[in-house]
Amino acid sequence: MAAFKDVDLAILGDPMRQAIFERLARRPSSVGELAESLPITRQAVSQHLRVLKDGGLVVATPDGTRRIYRINPDGLAAIQAYFQRIWDDALTAFQKAVDVAAIDPE
Repeated sequence: MAAFKDVDLAILGDPMRQAIFERLARRPSSVGELAESLPITRQAVSQHLRVLKDGGLVVATPDGTRRIYRINPDGLAAIQAYFQRIWDDALTAFQKAVDVAAIDPE
Protein backbone atom coordinates (compact mmCIF):
# COMPACT_ATOMS: atom_id res chain seq x y z
CA MET A 1 0.00 0.00 0.00
CA ALA A 2 1.29 3.46 -0.82
CA ALA A 3 1.68 6.23 1.74
CA PHE A 4 -1.58 7.16 3.34
CA LYS A 5 -2.84 9.88 5.65
CA ASP A 6 -4.43 7.93 8.46
CA VAL A 7 -4.27 4.47 9.91
CA ASP A 8 -7.15 2.63 11.56
CA LEU A 9 -5.79 2.11 15.06
CA ALA A 10 -8.61 -0.35 15.75
CA ILE A 11 -6.56 -2.84 13.73
CA LEU A 12 -4.20 -3.04 16.70
CA GLY A 13 -7.09 -3.30 19.18
CA ASP A 14 -6.93 -7.09 19.19
CA PRO A 15 -4.27 -8.23 21.70
CA MET A 16 -3.06 -11.10 19.51
CA ARG A 17 -2.82 -8.85 16.44
CA GLN A 18 -0.87 -6.36 18.52
CA ALA A 19 1.48 -9.14 19.66
CA ILE A 20 2.06 -10.17 16.05
CA PHE A 21 2.72 -6.56 15.03
CA GLU A 22 5.20 -6.13 17.90
CA ARG A 23 7.02 -9.36 16.97
CA LEU A 24 7.30 -8.17 13.37
CA ALA A 25 8.68 -4.85 14.60
CA ARG A 26 11.53 -6.82 16.18
CA ARG A 27 12.11 -9.25 13.31
CA PRO A 28 10.50 -10.14 9.98
CA SER A 29 8.92 -13.60 10.22
CA SER A 30 6.93 -16.23 8.40
CA VAL A 31 3.49 -17.43 9.50
CA GLY A 32 5.07 -20.59 10.90
CA GLU A 33 7.66 -18.70 12.92
CA LEU A 34 4.96 -16.47 14.39
CA ALA A 35 2.67 -19.42 15.18
CA GLU A 36 5.50 -21.19 17.04
CA SER A 37 5.83 -18.26 19.44
CA LEU A 38 2.10 -17.62 19.96
CA PRO A 39 -0.72 -19.63 21.54
CA ILE A 40 -2.76 -19.65 18.31
CA THR A 41 -2.87 -21.72 15.13
CA ARG A 42 -1.11 -20.92 11.87
CA GLN A 43 -4.53 -20.26 10.35
CA ALA A 44 -5.32 -17.68 13.06
CA VAL A 45 -1.91 -16.04 12.53
CA SER A 46 -2.65 -15.87 8.79
CA GLN A 47 -6.00 -14.22 9.44
CA HIS A 48 -4.43 -11.60 11.71
CA LEU A 49 -1.69 -10.96 9.16
CA ARG A 50 -4.31 -10.45 6.45
CA VAL A 51 -6.00 -7.77 8.57
CA LEU A 52 -2.65 -6.09 9.27
CA LYS A 53 -1.71 -6.25 5.58
CA ASP A 54 -5.09 -4.93 4.40
CA GLY A 55 -4.69 -2.09 6.89
CA GLY A 56 -1.30 -1.19 5.45
CA LEU A 57 0.67 -2.08 8.57
CA VAL A 58 2.61 -5.07 7.22
CA VAL A 59 3.92 -6.25 3.87
CA ALA A 60 4.84 -9.73 2.67
CA THR A 61 7.61 -10.85 0.35
CA PRO A 62 7.95 -14.33 -1.14
CA ASP A 63 10.85 -16.45 0.09
CA GLY A 64 10.73 -19.84 -1.62
CA THR A 65 7.47 -21.52 -0.61
CA ARG A 66 6.72 -19.14 2.24
CA ARG A 67 6.07 -15.46 2.71
CA ILE A 68 8.06 -13.27 5.07
CA TYR A 69 6.06 -10.55 6.79
CA ARG A 70 7.56 -7.30 7.99
CA ILE A 71 6.37 -3.92 9.19
CA ASN A 72 5.31 -1.58 6.40
CA PRO A 73 7.33 1.64 6.90
CA ASP A 74 4.48 3.72 5.44
CA GLY A 75 2.00 2.24 7.91
CA LEU A 76 4.34 2.82 10.82
CA ALA A 77 4.91 6.41 9.65
CA ALA A 78 1.14 6.94 9.58
CA ILE A 79 0.85 5.76 13.19
CA GLN A 80 3.72 8.01 14.21
CA ALA A 81 2.18 11.00 12.39
CA TYR A 82 -1.18 10.37 14.08
CA PHE A 83 0.35 10.41 17.56
CA GLN A 84 2.51 13.41 16.68
CA ARG A 85 -0.65 15.34 15.70
CA ILE A 86 -2.29 14.36 19.00
CA TRP A 87 0.81 15.38 20.93
CA ASP A 88 1.09 18.70 19.08
CA ASP A 89 -2.59 19.47 19.70
CA ALA A 90 -2.22 18.66 23.41
CA LEU A 91 0.87 20.89 23.73
CA THR A 92 -0.90 23.73 21.93
CA ALA A 93 -3.91 23.44 24.24
CA PHE A 94 -1.65 23.36 27.27
CA GLN A 95 0.24 26.46 26.08
CA LYS A 96 -3.05 28.32 25.55
CA ALA A 97 -4.20 27.37 29.07
CA VAL A 98 -0.89 28.58 30.53
CA ASP A 99 -1.13 31.86 28.60
CA VAL A 100 -4.71 32.46 29.81
CA ALA A 101 -3.73 31.64 33.40
CA ALA A 102 -0.82 34.09 33.23
CA ILE A 103 -3.13 36.89 32.06
CA ASP A 104 -6.08 36.06 34.32
CA PRO A 105 -4.91 34.32 37.50
CA GLU A 106 -8.50 33.63 38.58
